[in-house]
Amino acid sequence: MMASKLIKPPAVVQLLKRNGITMVHLYDANPEALTALANTNIKVGVSLPNQYLALAAGSTLYALQWVQSNVKAYPGTKINHVAVGNEVFHQQPELTPQLLPAMKNIQAALVSVGLADAVKVVTPIALDALTKSFPPSEGQFRDDIAQSVMRPLIDFLDRTGSHLTFNYYPYLAYRDHPDQINLDYVLFRPNKGQLDKGTGLMYYNMFDAMVDAVFHAVEKLSSSSEHGRGRILSGSDSSASFIESGSANGGGTTGPAAADNLGEQKSVSAAATPANAQTYNNNLISKILRGTGTPYKPNAVISGYIFSLFNEDLKPGDDDERSFGLFYPNGTPVYKVDFVNPGPAPATPTPTPAGSSWCTANAAVSDKQLQDALDYACANGADCSAIQPGKTCYQPNTVVAHASYAFNDFYQRKSGTCDFNGAASIVYQKPTGTCDASAPAAASWCVANTAVGDTRLQAALDYACSNGADCSAIQRGGRCFDPDTKEVHASYAFNDYYKRNGRTEQSCNFDGCGSVVHQQPKYGNCVL
Repeated sequence: MMASKLIKPPAVVQLLKRNGITMVHLYDANPEALTALANTNIKVGVSLPNQYLALAAGSTLYALQWVQSNVKAYPGTKINHVAVGNEVFHQQPELTPQLLPAMKNIQAALVSVGLADAVKVVTPIALDALTKSFPPSEGQFRDDIAQSVMRPLIDFLDRTGSHLTFNYYPYLAYRDHPDQINLDYVLFRPNKGQLDKGTGLMYYNMFDAMVDAVFHAVEKLSSSSEHGRGRILSGSDSSASFIESGSANGGGTTGPAAADNLGEQKSVSAAATPANAQTYNNNLISKILRGTGTPYKPNAVISGYIFSLFNEDLKPGDDDERSFGLFYPNGTPVYKVDFVNPGPAPATPTPTPAGSSWCTANAAVSDKQLQDALDYACANGADCSAIQPGKTCYQPNTVVAHASYAFNDFYQRKSGTCDFNGAASIVYQKPTGTCDASAPAAASWCVANTAVGDTRLQAALDYACSNGADCSAIQRGGRCFDPDTKEVHASYAFNDYYKRNGRTEQSCNFDGCGSVVHQQPKYGNCVL
């Protein structure tokens, strides 16, 4: 970290634990940090910096010594990857020929010390490795690296069981083109979205668009592997890993008082505020924890790291590069980020217990604003099946009524998210005329048929979770993980799928594994 007055590694580890941070990526292999992280159960990534790339590429002995000194020497630290270089094509393109040889030598060293299964070799890539990132369907790698570098690099990642890793920065795209990009689109806030005419898919945030541009770019490559198209190129690996994503906070670098030092922020974008950074990072974390994938790859498993842990007053480059931190170097938070139960940054008071507050449409705003927010809610987790033609809550057929239904469904699912850029508000008395899709006419649930056995239930459960059901609540730590039985997990997944698909009899079939009931099921503390 390039920061003065930075707290010591043991204090940093305590900071990580207090905030529920379970993975960290280091930009070197700092001995103090690796020692402090031992026996903490925190997964750690270490880096071979760009300045050592040529040495690692040219000498298997150097690579072996580096791995022995910086990985094997810390058996109590859960090192899970080595990042070889950082944004080489972008930062030091002259080192491009050395990148893959260095990765191969580090991999060989890991094999020789018996750590290749536990520690994977990756390299973070900047998005300008693509010639174009929007629309996503036109994403492709630059001609100078596509076949000569990216194809063999991806083959290497395939063979070693590793992953392609990128750095995604919607903030930087907005900073450079504020007149062309909607800030709400950058921050995961309600917006009218962007259509990819190549696929017909709508994008409501730039992060998803960037990730899908990489998916499309990878699919355009042909593999050089002797065994044909590998796991990544064939599309069977729908994971999306990133080493960096974040947003500048513009809040000073050494502590809250430094925010008044305008001299150090002369070139910082107006979008670089603690509130915007908080919104972006909380919404990104929430997206990852929900497991919603992307429009093009809805089942993609996304994982990565927020950049960065601390503001860095000693970092060279653009002024805003110094203020991406979640914390000041002394450990004081720049703003609150929740790595366990994030949700978007609250713009409204925290609601009272579930069932005693509702999110309703603001009829004073324009129909267009309501429609944009309605589309956003339905595309980002709200179950809007009940307001489709012929369904329980389609009437009254007005934008206000439909928006109120969608907003409230989104609000109840997201534990208190009701803003929609002023298009909605929280009320504490049930609004007159509120349509309840679970009223008697639609009071039905889909539950597991235990007679078919656990094997069939698991297959049907996997199908439901892979085809639209939100299964985050039955993951470890979720509200319906316990009781930890196949019946409970399958019932939850089946019922969520059933609700999202109009509560039709067919949507609760699952090849005989599901059945409709008309009394609300309850399993322990889990109520469907």
